[in-house]
Amino acid sequence: MSSRNVTAPLNEDPAAHAASLAEEQLVLDEAFTRRDGILRYLDAELAIPVDDAAGEARMRMLISRREELRRADQGLIFGRLDALDRTVLHLGRVGIPGPGEDSDPLVIDWRAPAARAFYTATPVDPQGQRRRRHIRVDGREVIGVDDEPLDGSRASELVGEGALLAALGERRTGRMSTAAATLQREQDDVVRADSRGPLVVQGGPGTGKTVVALHRVAYLLFTYPQLAAQGVLVLGPSLRFLDYITQVLPALGETAIVSATCDTLVPGIGVERIESREIAEVKGRALWQQTLSRYCAALIPQPADLELVWEGERYTIGERRISRALASATSGHTYHAARTIFSEQIHDLLTNAIAERHEELLAQMEEGFEDILGKLDAGLAASDNRAVDNGTTGTDVDGELTEEDLELLRDRIAADSGVAATLQRWWPTRDTKTELRRLLGDEALLRRWAPELTDAERRMVVGEPQTWASSDIPLFDALDDLLGDTRPNGEQGEFLTARAAARRDWVYGHVVIDEAQELSEMQWQMVMRRCPSRSITAVGDIDQAEAPHRHTTWEEAVSAAFGTRWTEARLTICYRTPLEVMALTGPVLQNAGSRNEPPRAVRASGIEPWERAVEEGDLAAEAARVAKELSDRWAGGTVGVVAPLERVPALRTALPDLPVLSATEAKGLEWDATLLIDAPGIIAEPRGWNGLYVALTRCTQELGRLLVTPQAPH
Repeated sequence: MSSRNVTAPLNEDPAAHAASLAEEQLVLDEAFTRRDGILRYLDAELAIPVDDAAGEARMRMLISRREELRRADQGLIFGRLDALDRTVLHLGRVGIPGPGEDSDPLVIDWRAPAARAFYTATPVDPQGQRRRRHIRVDGREVIGVDDEPLDGSRASELVGEGALLAALGERRTGRMSTAAATLQREQDDVVRADSRGPLVVQGGPGTGKTVVALHRVAYLLFTYPQLAAQGVLVLGPSLRFLDYITQVLPALGETAIVSATCDTLVPGIGVERIESREIAEVKGRALWQQTLSRYCAALIPQPADLELVWEGERYTIGERRISRALASATSGHTYHAARTIFSEQIHDLLTNAIAERHEELLAQMEEGFEDILGKLDAGLAASDNRAVDNGTTGTDVDGELTEEDLELLRDRIAADSGVAATLQRWWPTRDTKTELRRLLGDEALLRRWAPELTDAERRMVVGEPQTWASSDIPLFDALDDLLGDTRPNGEQGEFLTARAAARRDWVYGHVVIDEAQELSEMQWQMVMRRCPSRSITAVGDIDQAEAPHRHTTWEEAVSAAFGTRWTEARLTICYRTPLEVMALTGPVLQNAGSRNEPPRAVRASGIEPWERAVEEGDLAAEAARVAKELSDRWAGGTVGVVAPLERVPALRTALPDLPVLSATEAKGLEWDATLLIDAPGIIAEPRGWNGLYVALTRCTQELGRLLVTPQAPH
């Protein structure tokens, strides 16, 4: 057995602790044996060929179950509940059934309702439980047990304090780990909150808001399996952040996920240049949604006579009929969908016009040849050679067009290149990029369709380069949605990650947004289009907002998207950032204009933050030396460097083996130790006090600061 963490907790008899370890090892062994047996059964079932839709659906279910069980190597069991009635439940990452049909489960899935008390029971409200036990494992080996009586004999505000603090004290690996075993009550409340409607979670640094958001995804997919058919979208602030969290959801058994940033969300367009904060703020405003709607509506043709040529003859569809066709086509449809409907109506109208002209010609022919036909009939009546009536009808007998003739004619019209060319000239298809560039590059168009902008703001927009910046992505998405596809995608079908990611119009069952305080109003609109049900979880810290928009409260941030129909939850306890570091944040938050109470830290690292002065000319060498000290001290963990944006390139050259990030880039990340360089330089940046708040709170153990001083004269 491993020697790590196997000593008995303080005030617990070592012999009793050893017996508890042995007891839980037996349970873990049984669970793994059962899991391995289920995996063998699933492998055998999956080897059997299937030849129908029901069999394929069953195969997909079995594959999902197999992957879920395979990923549960770590944390197959992590907790136990002992009820007052002597019932014992073991909790783990996935559920493991007992060996018989009537057997109790060996392991309860942490997301199941029966597991709720593990996270919410307290000595004041034990919920029928006598004891909560946290079980620490390393693969198939139990390495620690922490018991928490729920009778009030040992008071703590934390659930599973020993296991939680042990997890927080572990070295950071550069990847976020799961926290199903150590979720606290206020975190679990968010995880299991109602999925209907937007939920905005305000949480300061270290409160676990990202972990909570990801575990909420796992909980929702477990509780509402129908969500897996649509998938869940996870939006993060950066690709670096997405890489940081990439292992969490698969480790929890969930794969029905698309991860993206707002800049990478829309297929077919990407960021090509950096833009100023001023222009990003202007183009992020909600007014662009209405601007683009007005502009798109103006692209639809006005009623007028439409002349079409068919087989050398001209046919005119009158303005009144065109007006009716336009009204019916445009009602509730995108530009291109309306164009398709209108074209189909024109095909019908042209078919009718041709048929009417054909009937007119027949009438004229009948009138002109009436006398001849009368004489012919008289001659035939006197003839011994009479035609036999065989019931034949149609144009080859009486000249009238049958329904079949009309349908064939309509198909020919729909396939005719001349008719298509006329409709293309009258109502052209539109390219979204071309139209957006046209609007953004024409001051007269902006004056007409965006009257809310000032003249100076319009000039600023028109003066931008033709390449795409971050704030253009939501504008493209909005206009592309209004224009619609030239070829409809049809039903979205079963969720597949690649399929959903490749479609701009995919509708997700739920959306999770991390660092949601950074979204502009137009980015919120982009989110809403992908989840019309508004089943959205947005987590962030309004006090860490650094985006160009001017929002300082959640009400300001989300009102354009949600109005007043949203719920707020708060995470108030800081688990990650040590007491010693959080003590520095009070004045920073005050200068940032915060209206929130800072989170309350519940753990100390025992290491006071330190600061050293370094002359400008010595910065690179001193930063490298100090970073080496920190890396050695936190070997096996991680060290990160945060600096003003203008210093980042040079520091990356000096520190090639460490992440060197601006405050914005560091958002959402954590390291064992942080080296903060030139705090005044960060303060000088836009919304700099918010940036400094981010930079200060990235560490789990140690914070070091280098204060850059002017070069001394020689």
